[in-house]
Amino acid sequence: MRMRRKPWARPELESVDFFLTKPSQYKGRWKELFGNDNPIYVELGCGKGTFISVHAAENPNINYIAIDIKDEVLVLAKRDIEKQFKARNREKIDNVKIMSQEIGLIEELFEEDEIDKIFINFCNPWPKKKHKKRRLTYNTFLKKYRGFLKEGCEIWFKTDDDDLFLESQEYITRSGFVITYITYDLHESDFVGNVTTEHEDMFSAKGIKIKCLIAKSTK
Repeated sequence: MRMRRKPWARPELESVDFFLTKPSQYKGRWKELFGNDNPIYVELGCGKGTFISVHAAENPNINYIAIDIKDEVLVLAKRDIEKQFKARNREKIDNVKIMSQEIGLIEELFEEDEIDKIFINFCNPWPKKKHKKRRLTYNTFLKKYRGFLKEGCEIWFKTDDDDLFLESQEYITRSGFVITYITYDLHESDFVGNVTTEHEDMFSAKGIKIKCLIAKSTK
């Protein structure tokens, strides 16, 4: 279902300094923007921000970048970030940046070895054969990620979709990553510290098992 345009979304986003209107200008300068040498984690397709808001609020020594294509969705992430920081008595939102950005152009945002971790949570499975190249775990995307992900650093991937999960394993190993952790039932696994997303909660409530893997970058 197409989301209705909300004219107020962009002005609300632009009212906070953790929303970036021209993120490409920080390519190679992200540590300068954050003002420290802390690790930088990126979530691709952050949706309503349930995941990134908790991570950023609970981990002040890690910098986070959250990307989504729709202002109408990203404005909800902005609100959740504010809510989570307030709940933890953090007065300044200084370790997270959000942006509206086409992920297919992500190489315009980051320099080589600039990012320490990538999160891909419940991306569109694009089940039709002619559309599979649009998957965020597809070979062409993984090649772009390797360009800016530090050696030995990781992609964390979660999905409800069985076919996407199985085929993504092939994409990942073929693209020079090593899978170091995998589970077909995350909530019944030994995985510690999982932070759920809105989609994860929805699928779990329907009895759908959540699949998860961690893949390490090699050069």
